[in-house]
Amino acid sequence: MADCVLKREKSAIKSNDALGAVYPSCTVSGAPPQDEEGNIIEDEYSHMPALKAYIYRTYKEMLYYNKLIKDPSREKLLPDPLTEPYYQPPYTLVLEMTGILVHPDWTYQTGWRFKKRPGVDYFLQQVGPPFFEIVIYTSEQGFTAFPIIDTLDPNGYIMYRLFRDATRYMDGHHVKDLSCLNRDLGRVIFVDWNERSFKLQPRNALKLKRWSGNDDDKTLYDLANLLRAIATSEVEDVRTVLDHYSQFDDPILAFKENQRRLQEEEEKRLQDEKSKKSSLASTWSSNLLRRR
Repeated sequence: MADCVLKREKSAIKSNDALGAVYPSCTVSGAPPQDEEGNIIEDEYSHMPALKAYIYRTYKEMLYYNKLIKDPSREKLLPDPLTEPYYQPPYTLVLEMTGILVHPDWTYQTGWRFKKRPGVDYFLQQVGPPFFEIVIYTSEQGFTAFPIIDTLDPNGYIMYRLFRDATRYMDGHHVKDLSCLNRDLGRVIFVDWNERSFKLQPRNALKLKRWSGNDDDKTLYDLANLLRAIATSEVEDVRTVLDHYSQFDDPILAFKENQRRLQEEEEKRLQDEKSKKSSLASTWSSNLLRRR
């Protein structure tokens, strides 16, 4: 009996605590709107009983903030493409920062630090204008990422920076929605290591292995070669190329293998042409000697 009474008392205390938390929220968020002079403005809830109106306004406010948290902060994340006399690169390269360009490292002595990946300077210089406009699109907070990007890119190859507020929060993860970029998706390449980040537009993604901080890494050098090959080939829709490389666990390794095979074929073609020329020259010399 005593246990039952104790349980009821605890339940009542929890209910009172919940009401105590909700009540201030309703009195603030559920209050009717006012003009600059403090006069109440009628809204769609003004005809309701006061308590009901407060609850409905609070619910509407909660829906608004829920949408604010889940959806990107604006419909167009990038300004319109540049027009003449300015130059707009034909392709857009979207990069996650953490795990692609830097590696976060934490120690008791230094706290959090971000290690720069080998080849970052070369990579940005090789793929920047006139080939790509480079966009950092990261799930990091702006106040964390902004100074890191400043350090990574002193020469200003990165044209735009998008942070967590520009992502779409879905199923507990910050997803990058490329449809909000205000760019032709046929000319957008997104490089990331986390497939959940690009699940809305998987055909635009080039998935790499997450960099773990090793100093002997050469990925960015090879990635620069792949991206330049796409740009210089003037591919109309990059998704057709990315579809091919998405079949492989390591698209960079697959690209290098393709390049090696093409180089061997070209060397064989040149060798065959050289052999044919030598054969023709030999035949011509023999015929000339016979005539004499």
